Amino acid sequence: MHHTLRSSLPLAAAALLALLSASCSKTPSSTIRIGEYASLTGKEAAYGETSHKGILLAVEELNARGGVLGRPLELLTEDNQSKQGESATVVKKLITRDQAVALLGEVASIRSLEAAPVAQHYGIPMVSSASVNTKVTEVGDCIFRVCFVDSFQGRVLAKFALDHLHARRVAIVTSVSNAYSVGMTRIFTENFTAGGGTIVADQKYSEGDKDFRAQLTAIKAASPDAIIATGYYTEAALLCKQARSLGLTLPIFGGDGWDAPALIEIGGDAVEGTYFSTHYSPDNPSAEVQQFNQRYRARWGAVPDAWAALGYDSALVLADALARAGTTEPHALRAALVATKNFPAVTGRITIDAQRNASKSAVILTVKNGKYQFVTSVAP
Repeated sequence: MHHTLRSSLPLAAAALLALLSASCSKTPSSTIRIGEYASLTGKEAAYGETSHKGILLAVEELNARGGVLGRPLELLTEDNQSKQGESATVVKKLITRDQAVALLGEVASIRSLEAAPVAQHYGIPMVSSASVNTKVTEVGDCIFRVCFVDSFQGRVLAKFALDHLHARRVAIVTSVSNAYSVGMTRIFTENFTAGGGTIVADQKYSEGDKDFRAQLTAIKAASPDAIIATGYYTEAALLCKQARSLGLTLPIFGGDGWDAPALIEIGGDAVEGTYFSTHYSPDNPSAEVQQFNQRYRARWGAVPDAWAALGYDSALVLADALARAGTTEPHALRAALVATKNFPAVTGRITIDAQRNASKSAVILTVKNGKYQFVTSVAP
């Protein structure tokens, strides 16, 4: 399904798409192959499915306006099934067999950390939509992202705990088998304690665990003002349910790993009043956000979440770099990505910094009446 966007796109995005479709005419008429790897099934599918829908919407919109460099984009998608090691395998296939000129993915940092060394080895630019672990882009100069990093998110959450929750004693629950969670815990702890807070309990679990009563019993004995759970939505929802059943009525909060409809589906009433930081809120009144919401709803029949918006932005940032490079040659494309400045994305204007990370704002959401509600926005 394709869309004609001239009447609905904000002016900045419409001008961008016009530039992309008009750029260059001397290249072959064959497609430009873009590889995408995502968790379309398995534990992290709630992230991968909506990120893929955002990417696909962007590709369809670009192709409806003539593609990039006078050629249509061809999206080649591989499902890593949320399985350890699978991302490296499918990315190698996308590069060596399918001849993808660039890669989009992943949402989960643990998956991007598996794939990034492969992309770097072959010199193929990779743009992660939402992997916030700082180590992802440290893999090499071909690795980029369009989201903020967890060092920024950790600072945001520490400030939120101190200033908004007025918490001085916080308990942390960390997924020790998840690089994202471990990194978030470290940065939050550094910033929270530097601001005068105290970590009164530091509990751990492994990905896939379902029983957190032992950790929560220890936390209850420590009498914290709040709990931060730095892992993903499934465990966060179960932890909230068990915390409430143990009589812990204190605030519970986390990072963007909580941002999935499944948090409310699994947690129900137990996640009412919880908070998390993330990249995007459909409640943001800006014209870019509201018009993107309309186009996404028309295509997919749902309200876009942060992963959909970031997936969309990752595809547009890559397409913009292709247009400015004037070629699909990897070195030129990498240089164009490095030069991305003030790009008008739906998750906020994106500038790629010297570490190939995106400098941009974060938002805090809460769960109210079974829905996510915008609380505040925090700039870098």
